Amino acid sequence: MTTWFESADDAAERLRAAGYLTDDATALTTYLAGALEKPLLVEGPAGVGKTELAKAVARATGAELVRLQCYEGLDEARALYEWNYKKQLLRIQASGGRDAGPDSWSETHDDIFTEEFLLTRPLLTAIRRDEPTVLLVDEVDKTDVEVEGLLLEVLSDFQVTIPELGTVAATRRPFVVLTSNASRELSEAVKRRCLFLHLGYPDAERERQIVTSQVPGLDDRVAAQLVDVVVRLRELELKKAPSIAESVDWARTLIALQIGDLDEATVARTLGVVLKHASDQRRAVTELKLAVR
Repeated sequence: MTTWFESADDAAERLRAAGYLTDDATALTTYLAGALEKPLLVEGPAGVGKTELAKAVARATGAELVRLQCYEGLDEARALYEWNYKKQLLRIQASGGRDAGPDSWSETHDDIFTEEFLLTRPLLTAIRRDEPTVLLVDEVDKTDVEVEGLLLEVLSDFQVTIPELGTVAATRRPFVVLTSNASRELSEAVKRRCLFLHLGYPDAERERQIVTSQVPGLDDRVAAQLVDVVVRLRELELKKAPSIAESVDWARTLIALQIGDLDEATVARTLGVVLKHASDQRRAVTELKLAVR
């Protein structure tokens, strides 16, 4: 069994040192995922730090991050492995193909299904690594049922069967993080194999700490003003609420503009950093009664 963190407190401290501030539930669940060697399913709205948690685990433990970005249409060849058909074809042409005789063809056929012609994709790459690895399966809710079935096989036994080569089993289990924006319900089978963590937006004080830790030169009073506006924006019915990363971008914007007071006019002028839809900006100006010059 691999020890990723010694305890929940150790996880919190090392993640903090890696630039990721956690609450108690996140630190505990992250520690348990490593201790139990169970995949961690992190669900919550976009922009609350789900992907960043996987990156922070990699930084905190010195592990390599292997990322599988999920999307509609993702298939086994992009997630697991595929054969290098062009290279195989060149090998067949060089050997003379079937015209070279049955023995030569049999030898060539065996040769083109060896490691030399195998293209590994994220899932197989993570399983085959001997070094500490964090496998991030990002936005798993964007895939279809077939890919979920593939994940079930991989996450159940941490092994993959390649018909031509046999079974490839993990010599060192990766730390697996699956993220979901909950755009669709995942199967119960996937959930049973994972520990579950729901991440929401942090409270104002923790977000202020996150922002000031990421933007050291930001004045405390401006940081408090910024977080207050972000919290108010998230209470509106927007197409896309500001993410934590956008809060940090806004703080960096204020530093770049050398702004020492986030008044209404400044909020209105810089809304584009945190709100990316024109309708959201109009709603914010109206609802927050911002002064527009």
